[in-house]
Amino acid sequence: MENANGTTGINFILLGLFNHSQIHLFLFAMVLMIFITSLMGNTLMITLIHVDPRLHTPMYFLLSQLSFMDMMLVSTIVPKMATNYLMDTRSISPTGCGAQIFLFLTLGGGECFLLAAMSYDRYVAICHPLRYPILMNQKLCLLMISGSWLLGGVDGLMQAGTILSFPYCHSREINHFFCEAPSLVRLACANTTIFEFFMYVCCILMLLIPLSLILASYSFILAAVLRMQSAGAGKKAFKTCSSHLAVVGLFYGTIMFIYMRPKSNSSVDHDKVVSAFYTIFTPVLNPLIYSVRNKEVKGALRRWLEK
Repeated sequence: MENANGTTGINFILLGLFNHSQIHLFLFAMVLMIFITSLMGNTLMITLIHVDPRLHTPMYFLLSQLSFMDMMLVSTIVPKMATNYLMDTRSISPTGCGAQIFLFLTLGGGECFLLAAMSYDRYVAICHPLRYPILMNQKLCLLMISGSWLLGGVDGLMQAGTILSFPYCHSREINHFFCEAPSLVRLACANTTIFEFFMYVCCILMLLIPLSLILASYSFILAAVLRMQSAGAGKKAFKTCSSHLAVVGLFYGTIMFIYMRPKSNSSVDHDKVVSAFYTIFTPVLNPLIYSVRNKEVKGALRRWLEK
């Protein structure tokens, strides 16, 4: 990456999320605990799905991918943030910054489409239970997962490459705890109007289209649940779907707050808090939501511990 004077390799400065006051030291320790819990929770979820034959179904196959994406997402952000805080350094190289942008957008975009695939899985399971093995076969699951990774990767590659091509001739201080696309665009000393429009179009494709599919799937599910004669079956279906909707609401609500607001309404401090929510807190909540409210996962954990 070059700045306006043609100099290469000048590092960016991440101002971070915390200072060294007592309260911020406590909050930093909490973030580290959440990070470790997230890694352990998602690793446990992937392990249970892998070792328990009763969880070898499309729903849990997709869930294992969600856990893997969450592990990678939190590992992309927290280790660098923790290293800078503990060593009292704030710099990040252009290569490291580009890698963070690429990985974050790849994983975030991939998770958007994966959540849409999970909602389709629940729609087929509840609305077309007899045709479920045919409609949700292994080939389709692999296609949906591959498509989620591919679409996220293409978005990440295009945006990271474009952002790193901008000249940065003034301040290189990023008022954030990781390299996020909107934060770097603010620093560019070039006309970024076309790129911002392109980024907004990407947000529509990566956020609103999957969200529309999710809402459509759950609308059909809700209609099917209301028509069910058995109260027990309806309750089980609603309980399963409410877990999925909680994950969707947490992820989409926070990420749309950052990427789809008008630039004039943005507040850097608010953006950092919201970004912390979907990069640090959401990955630890997903395994908790799916395990606490899921008898099959709790049963798999019990059997695994007994062995």
